[in-house]
Amino acid sequence: MGDYNLQTDNELFLLLKKGNHRAYAILYERYWAILFRYARKILQNDEEARDVVQDVFVMLWSKAETLEIQISLSAFLYASTRNSILKIFQRGKVKDSYLSSLEKFIDEGNNTTDHLLRNRELAKRIELEVAMLPAKMREVFELSRRSYLSHREIAIRMEISDQTVKKQMANALKILRLKLGTFFFLIF
Repeated sequence: MGDYNLQTDNELFLLLKKGNHRAYAILYERYWAILFRYARKILQNDEEARDVVQDVFVMLWSKAETLEIQISLSAFLYASTRNSILKIFQRGKVKDSYLSSLEKFIDEGNNTTDHLLRNRELAKRIELEVAMLPAKMREVFELSRRSYLSHREIAIRMEISDQTVKKQMANALKILRLKLGTFFFLIF
């Protein structure tokens, strides 16, 4: 069949539709790094970017036989990557909304004994988890969530970059969601 590296994307995709592993490997080599850089630029997180690109390639392999691509393969891969990133942002908004409503619930409280007990336990658990965050991350989190400072104000106060503040907040929320998610499951 000749050198696969000389094949066009469309030729490789047609071979991929027939289950050709070598065509898949060439497309993977051709686009993985480019899509990773694209995803990382948007997500600002290597691990999430890697996961997104892996998911796109898993989808490409598993659905190749039935995929009908009306645009160029490269445009399809970029669009698939972008859509996966949008799903991550959407899930993040849903989780942030859930955490915000939880904080509101804790702040406002509820008059029933059962809910008050749960609130106290949850508030203690949240405080404990926040206290266990690394010092700089905890300071960023508390300035944002308790002092209501913007990322810019925190960056100025702590003499760090806006990007560092953003990353520290994202990491703090990720840690807290992971730990509080388990606790929620046990309470309810």
